Amino acid sequence: MNTSESLADLVAAEDVLLFANAAITATGQREFRSGAASQQLSLDFLHTYVRVNYRRVYAASLALDINDHNAARIVLGLLETPGEADAEERRTEGRLIAARLARLPPQRVYRLFGEVRRAGINNRRTRAIVRDWLAARPDLGHDAVKYRSGVRTAARHIHLRPAEGAGAVAEVGAFLFRPGKLPRYEHPLLDAWRRAHYEQGAVAELPFSVAEGFAARHGMRREAFLKRAAPRMTRLERLRTLEQRAGGAQRPDVDLTVMPLTRLALYVLALPFERRAARRAELTGALRTAARRAAGGHAASWGRVHAVLDDSFSSSGSGQKRRRPLAVALACHFLLEALAAPGAYRALWTSGRNDALLVRPWGPTPLGTRVLDALEPGPGGAVPDRLVIVSDGWDNAPAGLAGEVLRVWRARLDPGRRTAVVHVNPVYDADGFDVRRLAAAVPTAGIRDAEDLPALVEIARFAEGRTGAAELYAYLDRRVAVFLGEGEGHRQDEEAEVA
Repeated sequence: MNTSESLADLVAAEDVLLFANAAITATGQREFRSGAASQQLSLDFLHTYVRVNYRRVYAASLALDINDHNAARIVLGLLETPGEADAEERRTEGRLIAARLARLPPQRVYRLFGEVRRAGINNRRTRAIVRDWLAARPDLGHDAVKYRSGVRTAARHIHLRPAEGAGAVAEVGAFLFRPGKLPRYEHPLLDAWRRAHYEQGAVAELPFSVAEGFAARHGMRREAFLKRAAPRMTRLERLRTLEQRAGGAQRPDVDLTVMPLTRLALYVLALPFERRAARRAELTGALRTAARRAAGGHAASWGRVHAVLDDSFSSSGSGQKRRRPLAVALACHFLLEALAAPGAYRALWTSGRNDALLVRPWGPTPLGTRVLDALEPGPGGAVPDRLVIVSDGWDNAPAGLAGEVLRVWRARLDPGRRTAVVHVNPVYDADGFDVRRLAAAVPTAGIRDAEDLPALVEIARFAEGRTGAAELYAYLDRRVAVFLGEGEGHRQDEEAEVA
């Protein structure tokens, strides 16, 4: 391979990693240091650039641990530009789109179908994808009640005529397009929606988000309504509403140990300090259980692990992503504890705190000092096998010290790479079209959920420059093969789940 081809491969690999970091972290919402408009403008450019120049990679990104916002944008981009792909690429894209839609929350998919309709995308492939997704829904009657406008928009756009079907399908069609025509419905939720217009007893039979509107219409007391609706609430709805009762003194009847790790960390950080302290054993146990589940087969396999965790003021996030960076750091703390060998984990928070359960966003970001502490040899001269840094990368006390420490460490003190160093960043830098990096020699990966940390460490090694584009594309091909071969292993719809 000549020099120009090698350079082109290097540029392509860097572009792919840059887009992967953006697709994992960015959601188009305001961050601590950048507004929503700049975030959206930056994402618009990246999506167009990668779709036009690396369409195969753009589609393959659906198999990575990207966030739902960017997954929906990729699907929309692929559906509205079918002419940019040949027949074989369109077939692969169709399979990837169908597999990703099966893993997205239904409200996100219905919102996407609305964008498809507004964009005027109605080719044969699009209609088939929408039709197959609707046909695979476990209970279209439930969707018709909970996401009524979304189901109606999707059915109308692809010219689906559920009213011409039989049984439950015909009832859904009548419910959507001819409400009030049938005196009653066989489907219990459809009939509960009909009766809820004049009967308070039917309100509690509906999904909570729908029942709230009927409760307000009937003037029902909030306390009585929540008590009656509790059995049909999802786990998140219980956490959001039941704990508000009696000033938060009453704990919700929810098994916290089954919650996803990062979402559980967000819940813990939303609690006041005194309630965190009072529930220390319960919350710590739940976080450790969720971390062990997230670690899976990687548990206790990472050897000696040191972590530098950012709890500076910027980890407070923004009004739209409140405490999200700090929640990722807290979740990573418990996950790294599970990944490390027993008794071989050490956490260093930038604030100097030692109590992870009571962390809060505060102070500057002295990453350099904490990295020095983390790399300090222990008894017998032992150094960590892995150093993981969880931070937005704004090292400012003093500025740039962390990058210089890591550069000298890698060049002078550890050229043999006894310690694997990786930086995971939960915040997208709109101006740089990437997550902010600490040093060129340190691989950096964007992170949205702590549960993805083991997979992101694998992706980060491609950013270190020691592997080529061929290895990166082979990795993407493997991820696509696994993604398409999982069958029924897709994520459970939490919004429809009643805990």
